[in-house]
Amino acid sequence: MESEELIFDLINRTQLNIEEAKKFYSFPSDLNFRFGHGSWSILECMEHLNLYGDYYIPAIKMAIESSNSYPVSYFKSGLMGNYFALKMLPNENIKKMKTFKDKNPLNANLNENTLSRFVAQQEQLLILLDSSKKENLNKIYIPVSFSRLVKLKLGDTFRFVIYHNERHIEQANKIAKAINSTKDIMTSYITVTENG
Repeated sequence: MESEELIFDLINRTQLNIEEAKKFYSFPSDLNFRFGHGSWSILECMEHLNLYGDYYIPAIKMAIESSNSYPVSYFKSGLMGNYFALKMLPNENIKKMKTFKDKNPLNANLNENTLSRFVAQQEQLLILLDSSKKENLNKIYIPVSFSRLVKLKLGDTFRFVIYHNERHIEQANKIAKAINSTKDIMTSYITVTENG
C-alpha cells in the first residue's frame, strides 16, 4: 500500500476515535457502570487504551526521533505486524481476547480524567503520524509491549495501536447503547406501573 495513503487513513481513524471519545463527556449515565462482575465499564475500556498508549506513544516518538530514514512511496506490512493489526480491527465476528494483567483496568479508580488522557494521547498520536510522513515506515521498528524481542515495523505499529483503539471504542459504544436501552426499558416499566 502507498505510505501516504496509509498515514492519511490512520489520521482519519484517529480523528474519528477522538470524536467518539469526546461524546462520553456528555454521557448522561455513570461511566463506571458495569453489567457484570468481570465486564468493563466505558471508562475501563478507555483506560485500557491509555495503558497501551503509555507504552506505544513514547516508544514510537523515541524511534522516530532517533531515526535517520527517508520516506519511501510504499509500505509493505510484515507478516506478524499484519496479523496483529488485522486481529485488532473491530468486526461482526469479534472474539474476546485475554488481556495482559498490566493492561487490565478492572476495578481501577477512574473518572473523567481518563477520557482527557485518552484524547491527549490521540493528539500526540496525530503529531507522530504527521512526523512519520518524513520517515520510512518499513525501516523503523518498535518492540511490542509484551516482549522486547518482538518488533513491528512502524507502519504496522501504528495500525495495531489505532485499530486497537477502534476496537475498544466500539466496545465502549456498545456498553453505552446497552445502558441507554436498559434505562429506556426501566422508564417504560415505571410509566406503565404508575399509570396502572
